[in-house]
Amino acid sequence: MAATASASAAPSREDFAALLEESFGQGNFQEGSVVQGTIVGIEKDLAVIDVGLKTEGRVPLREFAGPGRQNELKIGDTVEVYLERVENALGEAVLSRDKARREESWGRLEKAFQANEKVSGVIFNQVKGGFTVDLDGAVAFLPRSQVDIRPIRDVGPLMNQPQPFQILKMDRRRGNIVVSRRTVLEETRAEQRQELVQNLEEGQVIDGVVKHITDYGAFIALGGIDGLLHATDIAWRRVNHPTEVLNIGQQVKVKIIKINHETHRISLGMKQLLDDPWQGIEAKFPVAARFKGRVTNITDYGAFVELEPGIEGLIHVSEMSWTKKNVHPGKIVSTSQEVEVQILEVDPVKRRISLGLKQTMRNPWEVFVEKYPAGSVLEGEVKNKTE
Repeated sequence: MAATASASAAPSREDFAALLEESFGQGNFQEGSVVQGTIVGIEKDLAVIDVGLKTEGRVPLREFAGPGRQNELKIGDTVEVYLERVENALGEAVLSRDKARREESWGRLEKAFQANEKVSGVIFNQVKGGFTVDLDGAVAFLPRSQVDIRPIRDVGPLMNQPQPFQILKMDRRRGNIVVSRRTVLEETRAEQRQELVQNLEEGQVIDGVVKHITDYGAFIALGGIDGLLHATDIAWRRVNHPTEVLNIGQQVKVKIIKINHETHRISLGMKQLLDDPWQGIEAKFPVAARFKGRVTNITDYGAFVELEPGIEGLIHVSEMSWTKKNVHPGKIVSTSQEVEVQILEVDPVKRRISLGLKQTMRNPWEVFVEKYPAGSVLEGEVKNKTE
């Protein structure tokens, strides 16, 4: 008997597609896309989500949590998930919150990267050469050199804390994102410096804290901005090294000598807070007068003597002895030795005082002339012969 075609014929491919569409509803359920769903149940560590398909899908609750995020899901919440498969072997939809967040994040991060905007992230793990940062679903690499402006030993306090980052480069095809925290800090510091510098004036006296000491001076923290106190501006007297006067953490009062508004560099001074000891110098140290002082420094060409704090004079090697010629000054005087000197010359403009050591003693030739007048007969020993 002939079979009835309409009753026994298998449905065509078009008929199957129509039935499938009718079964799934009118939504767009393309695999590999992000869809919206509703949480209809929570089973232990799984969230049951209805996205409008024939069956629900199950997503691990951990995918809704993460560094800096708490899992506070409840039935009825609307969430976005990534549709991996419409139906698996068990007849369930295969969904992923991680992949949905990653898709969302990449789109948002690409826009931020193109606009050179900062993004929020959480440092959650340490890897070779740096750290991994969760950018709300997308994982980025933070090189160790980009963590801070200065190297820091303990990154613990920075872990699992939401904070801003700058995207340095990203490659969606390879899934690579490199971020920097240092760039954000430098930009913030530059803005703070500019604002602080605008509120400072040359000649202003402010309080600061010694932050760092070098051979040429000390950096003083001025509440968000640093200034340089050069060694020559610490005191009017000679300072061989800043540590002779300053210590790390010491509170000091300084005067702003100069501000460079282009580079935001600030030059500071301490000695400028005191009276200039060179004022009225000629009256205090008249020529031909004698004073006692302390040898502070010895060079090949002479010795420096401190007459009072902030005032030094030079005994040139030629003014050290009547009889000792071509002898290093260190053979005649020593550092810290107290000596009597005579003022030979004072130059207040160049801030120089010329001193004499031999002038405090009688010239032996004058003594000789007094002791042996012309016509005296003497005996002596031959010391040298010349041609």
